[in-house]
Amino acid sequence: MTSYPSTQGASEDESTGRVPLPPLPTGATTTVDAEPKNALDRFFEITQRGSTVPREIRGGIVTFVTMAYIVILNPLILGGTEDVAGQALQQAQIGAATGLTAGVMTILFGLIARLPFALAAGLGINSFLAVSVVGQVTWPEAMGLVVINGLLIVLFGATGIRTAIFNAVPQPLKAAITVGIGLFIAFIGFVDSGFVNRTPGGPPVQLGDGGSITSVPTLIFLFGLVLIGVLVARKVPGGILIGIVVATIVAIIAQAFLKLGPSFEDPNGWHMTIPELPTSLVTIPDFGLIGQFDLLGSFGRIGMLAATMLVFTLVFSNFFDAMGTMTGLAKNAGLAYKDGTFPRLRSAFVVEGLGAVAGGATSTSSNTVFVDSASGIGEGARTGLSSVVVGVLFLLSMFLTPLTGVVPIEVGSSALVVVGAMMMSQIKEIKFTNFAVALPAFLTIVTMPLTYSIANGIGVGFISWALINAFSGRARKVHWLMWVVAAGFMLYFVRGPIETMLVG
Repeated sequence: MTSYPSTQGASEDESTGRVPLPPLPTGATTTVDAEPKNALDRFFEITQRGSTVPREIRGGIVTFVTMAYIVILNPLILGGTEDVAGQALQQAQIGAATGLTAGVMTILFGLIARLPFALAAGLGINSFLAVSVVGQVTWPEAMGLVVINGLLIVLFGATGIRTAIFNAVPQPLKAAITVGIGLFIAFIGFVDSGFVNRTPGGPPVQLGDGGSITSVPTLIFLFGLVLIGVLVARKVPGGILIGIVVATIVAIIAQAFLKLGPSFEDPNGWHMTIPELPTSLVTIPDFGLIGQFDLLGSFGRIGMLAATMLVFTLVFSNFFDAMGTMTGLAKNAGLAYKDGTFPRLRSAFVVEGLGAVAGGATSTSSNTVFVDSASGIGEGARTGLSSVVVGVLFLLSMFLTPLTGVVPIEVGSSALVVVGAMMMSQIKEIKFTNFAVALPAFLTIVTMPLTYSIANGIGVGFISWALINAFSGRARKVHWLMWVVAAGFMLYFVRGPIETMLVG
């Protein structure tokens, strides 16, 4: 749930086990007993979840604005690496396919799962493909592995295996996952904005440049952070969106006078997109990559065992990264039940798996639920209608690619930090006085931002929970599925030497 104060006199709904929705940014309370206003309201359960159509539209816009960078970043990651055959993907084609796949899958998710979560090409998996996979196989073969990964996840979701694993996770760990994701997205915001930087020596990170804030883009991030923080604290309707728009205007004005370049050329420049009004608004998308995958080619090229290990890595990362993200987002939206589950759980798992299949089939990498959806939830989104809005905007982005680069990542980062602070409220559900609970929860929380991986945090949490409780006389409290998954994560964490041995 968000960090907004709970409604006075609200009590838990004993019939469903659902915790009542917190007040939305406008201060409105939940109206779960109100009659739907029309067919749209009834289908998406807008009134039932205490929301309104304008709020859902606004939340969808905010989510898209904070996610739009993927249309630019994904081509840079996937298009900048040659495969084992010396072939590279064309960036323009990746950009078009990225918008198409994200748009279709997010609309599908909104209509079927009816949750305010948006899907796009996952940054962890696309980086893994570019860095570790295409040095062994071709791009079509790598995307074939992604399709196989997606088919397995769909199978796990449809058969209930994924739901069973989800239900086996103790509630304190589910709360820790939410808190860890909050810290993770806040840390992403700090790094992408230049507020925190890596250092060649000494501590892993430092404040700004050499311990000082010297760049204009980072100052604009701080301006946006404070502005959005004030608007949200004052419960101004559309506070996050207003803050993003105002900070973007300030960035455009600053760029018009200062003519800053990208950060790889100028240490004080912009970290991804330069906020300038485009000279051309419309482009024609090129869909040449759609269908360009080889389902089984990698097995012939590198062998059954090596290819299977790559699939295992993709499945584990995709499976638990998405599961943790959806857990945190559902809690943040106030849609989670007492046991951490949420409405249409199995449908959400199946559609998310289809996103991986679609991502491989379009050569955009596995499409998964984006943690950036928390920005739209913070703005008030509670239903799948906001996801439909995000999806439509992604489809439009294929034709309006120049506009997706207007909002600098520094401004989007300010929204992520604010939302990360909202998600920290779940920490109150963890009993840190019980060390058998405290240590696994703590390790889950800190591992996510420190390793830049939600899946790593979940894995460390699972393993430590099973071992600590087993050796402290609480083995019966560890579900057998926790042991199975913990063993799988142990294999996942040592996959590097195993892959080296198999390939060698």
